[in-house]
Amino acid sequence: MISQRTFRVTGIDLTGYMATDVPRAIAFYRDVLGLEPSKVFPENHGAEYELADGTTFGLWGGAGMMPFQPSNGILFAVDDLDAAVAAVKARGLPILMEHESPVCFMAMINDTEGNSVILHKRKPS
Repeated sequence: MISQRTFRVTGIDLTGYMATDVPRAIAFYRDVLGLEPSKVFPENHGAEYELADGTTFGLWGGAGMMPFQPSNGILFAVDDLDAAVAAVKARGLPILMEHESPVCFMAMINDTEGNSVILHKRKPS
């Protein structure tokens, strides 16, 4: 069957994680990853971060809209993975996994909510 597409996906506007303690999660992303929120929602409902490449990362407290569920799969691009790993270790946070694939290097940590955060560096093509 041939599909008659009337639209196409052109990218990802926003991706994010749920948080049980939004202020604590905001502090983690600020203090560990150096991300400052571009928008903080009232009553601890969440925050959004506009990244240098134009994408947006968000944290949401659910606010009764959906139940909390820890997630995995976000990869934050870093300019220097070795420096990022050293900085995380200096804060006393464990590196849960380090991996090299044919196209990249990565190191996984957890945020304060149990979400997996992967620091990622692409290899030159």
